[in-house]
Amino acid sequence: MPESPSNSMHAKRVIITGGNSGIGFEAAVALARLGADVTIACRNLQRAEAARTAIVERSASDRVDVMQLDLADFASIRSFAAVASERFDRIDVLLNNAGLVSRSRALTTDGFELTFGTNHLGPFLLTSLLLDQIIATPGSRVVNVASDAHKFVGKGIPFDDLQHEQKYSAFIVYGRSKLANILFTRELARRLDGT
Repeated sequence: MPESPSNSMHAKRVIITGGNSGIGFEAAVALARLGADVTIACRNLQRAEAARTAIVERSASDRVDVMQLDLADFASIRSFAAVASERFDRIDVLLNNAGLVSRSRALTTDGFELTFGTNHLGPFLLTSLLLDQIIATPGSRVVNVASDAHKFVGKGIPFDDLQHEQKYSAFIVYGRSKLANILFTRELARRLDGT
């Protein structure tokens, strides 16, 4: 069934973090198929280019491009946001999809625990840096991918040990990062009510 003009994504700018695999990849295929201008933002440009080729083939749309973005590196996020803000005159959808689970405790480039830093702090900073442009685009959306893993964190986010130095459990840390995504989404929606 053809897409109706009221819900068409034709010529809408969509940025998808982690669009080279999984949910992000499938979202990129579907949105490109609907006519969106899709940017997949990925850490590894070689994998991103391979994904771009597959997305173009599956969607029958060449309106897909690739930009480098490492959500575990604030300098990369700032650079991406600066280039995106200059390159794109609108951002209709920011799909914060990229994420990871680190089996053992590791740190981001900026010294934050890797899972929490990549899954929450990175998307939080990216959204904050692009927010004025997103708000300026009529009908725009921020979509944050979460997980049912947030249900297994019990006592919530340990603000006295955000770095998870006292105790590290990969699944619990992942769940906390997903809970942070949900809390961020709710607060962002509250703050942007009416925009």
